[in-house]
Amino acid sequence: MYAQYWNLGSRPFENDGNPAFFYRSRTHRAAMLKLKYLLESNKGAGLLVGGTGFGKTYLTKILLRELAEPFAPLVQIQYPFLSPTELLAYLAAELSGDDSEISRDVTATDRILRRLEGALLQHTQAHRHPVIVLDDAHLVTDPAVFQTLQLLLNFREQSPFTLLISGQASLLARVAHLPELDERLGVKSQLQPFSQEETAAYVSHRLEVAGMKSPIFNTAALKEIHELSGGIPRRINRIADLSLLVGYVDKMNVLSPREVGSVADEIGVSSLV
Repeated sequence: MYAQYWNLGSRPFENDGNPAFFYRSRTHRAAMLKLKYLLESNKGAGLLVGGTGFGKTYLTKILLRELAEPFAPLVQIQYPFLSPTELLAYLAAELSGDDSEISRDVTATDRILRRLEGALLQHTQAHRHPVIVLDDAHLVTDPAVFQTLQLLLNFREQSPFTLLISGQASLLARVAHLPELDERLGVKSQLQPFSQEETAAYVSHRLEVAGMKSPIFNTAALKEIHELSGGIPRRINRIADLSLLVGYVDKMNVLSPREVGSVADEIGVSSLV
């Protein structure tokens, strides 16, 4: 709606994972470096933590795009409430490429494990290195799921793969109480909010990728975005996106703290927390 008014080729603050808009902040560069080391050095398992909206899933997908072809397939588990048997069945189906139904009862566990082991071996023989990502792992309520992941790592002796456990910062303490799993984590990385300077650079970067020809937010407006968002990317996106809409409606040439503040009043800053 507003893109043409601001002479932009696209909307710059969508949360759609477009790699062109990825901003390499200090904290994201550090995380990328650690995760590349995890994968390329075949360290087995790693932990990526950060608050809601910090870009953990986005970063993971960018990372895998930049790695060499052998790091495939990517299996992303986005539902953390699976039982251990359901988790194994899901992995077996995804890694084998066979979606045929597998019984979820206890008697099926042996067949599921054999199928999973066979799928991993096939990838090894084809010189592929699977990457398994468990998103929102802080929501896992069954300790047996983490025990299952720990035991799953035993398959790496014959069929190397990488396991990345991702979630909010509470995961650090939780995993620390699971020494058998904690000791097998090759790297741990925690994403931090942007600084004020990084917030300004982030907003400018996304606008420039979208085709910005001249500044749209003045310096004070960028500072206001940082203060309201706490330097969290998804919050920045929401505030900046709606500010562009307000500026379009009000026929502004440059956005100031007033327009940014009006957005915060409308959506309620507390609702962003």
